[in-house]
Amino acid sequence: MIPRVHKRGSRTVGLIFYLYEPGRCEEHTDPHLVAAWDAFAPDPGRHPDATYPDLARLLDQPVDALVPSRRPDQHVWHLSVRNSPEDPLLTDAQWADIARRMVAATGIAPTADDTACRWAAVRHADDHIHIVATLVREDGRRPRLNNDAARAQAEARLLEAEYGLRQLNPGDGTAAKRPTSAERHKAERENRPQTPREELRETVRHAAAGTMNETEFFARLTAAGLLVHQRTAPSGDLLGYKVALPDDRNHDGEPVFYAGSTLAPDLSLPRIRKRWTTSGPESEPDAGADVSAGRRWPGPAGARRRATTAMWQALLVIDHGTDEQIAARITGVGEVLDALATTSATPTRSELRQAAFVFERATRSHTQAAHGHDRALRQAARNLVYNGPAGGGGEDGASTAMVIDMAFFLITAAAHWHARKNHAQQAAAAYQTAQHLRTAYQAAAQHPMAVLRQRGQHLTQPRLQRQTAHLRAAVPELAEQILAEPGWHALAATLTDAEATGHDPATLLTEATTRRELHTADSISDVLVWRLRRAADLPADPEQIPDTRNATAPTRARPGHQTGPRPDRQRRR
Repeated sequence: MIPRVHKRGSRTVGLIFYLYEPGRCEEHTDPHLVAAWDAFAPDPGRHPDATYPDLARLLDQPVDALVPSRRPDQHVWHLSVRNSPEDPLLTDAQWADIARRMVAATGIAPTADDTACRWAAVRHADDHIHIVATLVREDGRRPRLNNDAARAQAEARLLEAEYGLRQLNPGDGTAAKRPTSAERHKAERENRPQTPREELRETVRHAAAGTMNETEFFARLTAAGLLVHQRTAPSGDLLGYKVALPDDRNHDGEPVFYAGSTLAPDLSLPRIRKRWTTSGPESEPDAGADVSAGRRWPGPAGARRRATTAMWQALLVIDHGTDEQIAARITGVGEVLDALATTSATPTRSELRQAAFVFERATRSHTQAAHGHDRALRQAARNLVYNGPAGGGGEDGASTAMVIDMAFFLITAAAHWHARKNHAQQAAAAYQTAQHLRTAYQAAAQHPMAVLRQRGQHLTQPRLQRQTAHLRAAVPELAEQILAEPGWHALAATLTDAEATGHDPATLLTEATTRRELHTADSISDVLVWRLRRAADLPADPEQIPDTRNATAPTRARPGHQTGPRPDRQRRR
């Protein structure tokens, strides 16, 4: 149930007219009164002798009784209450109870207050009602409406439980403004998949990902096809900006502009400028983290590998950092998802765009992000954008699967942190993001994992037995589960590739399984494949490495030997 307090007005009869008329798209069906301050209030929807002005005059009587100097300019209060599409259909009597509960909770008409404001609740659709009230009490005083929106939300949570409706998470005032009903109806009339507000918010977020200054930011907005208007002071200093879609026009044919701050709280120019500041602490890499992965891999594939490393470091901070440091990393990963959404190939583009769109809610909370601690992730987002879209570098599916796999664990960790802090909406958004990432991963990993599984199935029996022994020695508690998974042969092929480049498979496995829990993974073997290929600096794409399945047994790494490519191999690279 979503209650929404609308902007106050000055013409009661105008709002009554809107509530009872069919609407621009004939969306108002059978408009009628379900409850009011007076059981005998006229209902223009059901009584032919009642008119809109009749109901408006009665509602306005306490206002008109005041001398003109004491009358409030904006005296019309308007609240809509809408149910979710999957909720059961409520009766008029149930909506009447909801209306009385809402006016009592918000302070319009407290229970048993005979001199409260006058109000009326109109139902003109199955799933919602509108409540109109005038803001002068019968005794001539003003109602106390402090935090009326928050009180309406709190009452809605109680009503959801009592009526068996979908229970929404309580908000904290950090969410972006929802599209208005007029915006939604306009989008439906024009057959738009999103309202202009939502499309602009998504486009601006994508344009801001990884930017370093105003020039770059506004250039990206223009390149994305938006109309951009910059607001400047008489001194010439830039104060703000607003954007519009070229094909979104008002009745006069003029573009409909939205300021960045009205799209989302963190898209105002001052908030975006905070991303560009260069002062503040650098995010320190973990002592055991792999900071070299991706350096020798150029283009989109290399950018994805570097993003994987940046997210791995952020994951360790979420495990052990302060709340302020964690909030900064969560904000940074939002930029990485935005960059991935704009540079992904067709098989994953839709799901990654949905993931980025949903996760933006999880990036905002009342926990202030520590200044400068998102720098590594912002640089990763920049690398993704400036290395171009995936699809032509040979490692498209594989490197994308690698970065999505890491993003999934990072988003899951962020969801757990939000849940611990009672950030209900943010936690729900993060969990929903993880589902989109799960689907995107399956699309990206399908081909490279099939290649790896095929290679593993063709390993010689002695080699396969050796990798099985490494697995049982390194992770005995997980070995049998991994051996039973379809991805085991892909992991065996990866262990063989790592062994051929001088790594100790048992050491790699131990490090990969002890650094981070695996219980949220659909396939532990899949996760280990990408962790090992990143840690051993192997090509994400198995088709870019020579087939080692029939190679002779490699030289074993000596106890205490540092894992990693042998020096002679590094020189040849």
